[in-house]
Amino acid sequence: MSASVISRSVRRAFLGVVALTTVIVVLVCGVTARAHEIGTTRVSVVLAPERTYDIVVVTDAAALVEKLGGGRSSATNLNPDRLLSRLVSADEDFRRRVTIAFDASGVRPVISYAVAPGTNAASPALATIRLAGPIPAGANTFSWRYAWTFASYALTVRSDASANPVTEWLEGGERSSTFALTAPAPEMDRMGVARRYVALGFTHIVPYGLDHVLFVLGIYLLSGRARSVLVQVSAFTIAHSITLGLSLYGVLAAPPRIVEPMIAVSIAYVAVENIFRSELKSWRVALVFAFGLLHGLGFAGALKELGLPRSEFLTALLTFNLGVEAGQLAVIGAAFLLIGWHCAHRVWYRTRIVVPASALIACVAVYWTIERLWL
Repeated sequence: MSASVISRSVRRAFLGVVALTTVIVVLVCGVTARAHEIGTTRVSVVLAPERTYDIVVVTDAAALVEKLGGGRSSATNLNPDRLLSRLVSADEDFRRRVTIAFDASGVRPVISYAVAPGTNAASPALATIRLAGPIPAGANTFSWRYAWTFASYALTVRSDASANPVTEWLEGGERSSTFALTAPAPEMDRMGVARRYVALGFTHIVPYGLDHVLFVLGIYLLSGRARSVLVQVSAFTIAHSITLGLSLYGVLAAPPRIVEPMIAVSIAYVAVENIFRSELKSWRVALVFAFGLLHGLGFAGALKELGLPRSEFLTALLTFNLGVEAGQLAVIGAAFLLIGWHCAHRVWYRTRIVVPASALIACVAVYWTIERLWL
């Protein structure tokens, strides 16, 4: 082999190592990030026949306080009382980027704020903001705009005249559809639901599902052989599809305080085993399947927060799962392009790539486990 070919191979290997290290470092730096970011903002609207409106916004309190402050200082470590005080004092600023309109004319609601601590150390403090008031006489339509989030969020509109509330997905700052006061607008069609939930499933893995990303990377790192990756991913996919479906249909239920720490344990186990094993064993497949059952419960928890349209429940469920699979394949594909293609056949691949990367993943997972159990 010529010196130039060897030089190119070394450069590619070096770039692959640098790229993977960068990815892992970014993930490590984000260990305090929450595992499931989608669904952190939800808005529900009740348009009552008594000609009153009642709107409830539930969102990450610290993130909202930081946005209201222009991002000048972090609010992550503030307790609920301090967060509430900041929200109340920023009432006029909050109103500037919220629009409640009847027949395209804005109204000024009465606003009340409340902040509750997260259910565990891994969950953010939640702000509940209630906006209420009378519907102007003669008004026939309602619309909404909320520009204090940069991500997708669910807007649910209902009235006592309708037994089937409507859920519309909006991007941060986007104005909603116009809803008739007598009956909500028709729900999104099947293709619209499919597109929306594929995107939500994908973003639940990339970029917001750090724990699931690390688990998939752990699966990939065991062996560079395609068969090893395929068998493990297939077991994981089948398992999480089972518990995701059963949980959403009400057959299974498990509290997040149990599911979330166990997901972290599953990541740590897979990473540690990568350090001591280099070949796929039957018990590894069985454990990946069992861990997939846990991750499916985690997916279900996030999807329940998002809400599923009643008329297209099965479509939303299937396409969300499809989006999750696409996200997992994107992680595996990126890992292959960064390191597998150039380095997996090298004699130093395990010692320089697999073992250090697995050790970093294990450290992150152990930290998450402790945080979710005791902090």
